[in-house]
Amino acid sequence: MTKIKDIGEQGLLERLQRFCPPEIIGDDAAVLETVPGQSLVVTTDVLVDGVHFSNLTTSPEDAGWRAAAANLSDLAAMGASPLGITVGLGLPGELNVSWVERLYQGMTECLEKYNTSIVGGDIVRSPITTLAITAFGQVNPSQIIRRSAAVVGDAIIVTGVHGASHAGLELLLHSELGQDLKNTERTALIHAHQRPQPRLDVLPIIWKILTPNSCRDAINRVSTPNYRLPIAGMDSSDGLADAIIQICRASGVGAVLERRQIPVPKTFNHWLPEEQALKYALYGGEDFELVLCLPQEPALALVQHLGEGAAIVGKITPGSTVLLHDEQKKFPDQVLSLSQGFQHFGQ
Repeated sequence: MTKIKDIGEQGLLERLQRFCPPEIIGDDAAVLETVPGQSLVVTTDVLVDGVHFSNLTTSPEDAGWRAAAANLSDLAAMGASPLGITVGLGLPGELNVSWVERLYQGMTECLEKYNTSIVGGDIVRSPITTLAITAFGQVNPSQIIRRSAAVVGDAIIVTGVHGASHAGLELLLHSELGQDLKNTERTALIHAHQRPQPRLDVLPIIWKILTPNSCRDAINRVSTPNYRLPIAGMDSSDGLADAIIQICRASGVGAVLERRQIPVPKTFNHWLPEEQALKYALYGGEDFELVLCLPQEPALALVQHLGEGAAIVGKITPGSTVLLHDEQKKFPDQVLSLSQGFQHFGQ
């Protein structure tokens, strides 16, 4: 097997350049043209071997896919369409070149679904494999989705089920789990972890619902000073509870979630105890769904358009407390906090 140290930085760059459009790479920076009346959106995500991916659970192709999907999901959470990504790699010299090529293949497979390319990057020597991606997107200024725009009375929507990715990870880490699951069920949960889908598909539906006269109407309305669509949101990559708490903090509001309205995979119903299924959904993370806050009527329309998996899970309230409520009063109310989920430097 060829090692990175055998071909050096330039040799590796030469191999990786075939994954990028030749007309874009080659200079000190990529130039991306945007159309007039659009805002450039930039997001960066860093992934570290042993923290975000592992050979025990993730092939190089899947690691690449997940890395690209995480960044595209951040763009979707802002209402933006992707333009391209740059990739920064920290690599041990002993790492096989084929591993890096397979990583890029996975990124490319994800990006191709959204007509997006790798447009540049950097490579350095590192004792730990590290992947840093910067993604660029564009959005009509009137359609930017921000965390700080939630208001009291808004419905809280999730665009799909939660907990599947974490369940897939648990199955990969602990082969003894899920013995009663069908092969198709096990495969679906593992696939949810290894190949998550960024919800860029939701954006055109949102614009159509919030601008009934057509998406073109939204573009025309950009000329209205300070116009903003009535929507707040972010993605649920760090967990559903985290997303709702972050939105509430940024907006200066609280929330009440109905525990029985939180959508989980049907598989959970005959596999996991109710409390464990709820924990996976609230704190598992890496589902890459969107969590959105908007008025009740368009919220209902959006859920109907999205179909199975999408749901209204609660509402925005006065104050600052984020409360998990049980309509059937089987469980007491529970205050949700960030400390209950994963924190990079938590104890």
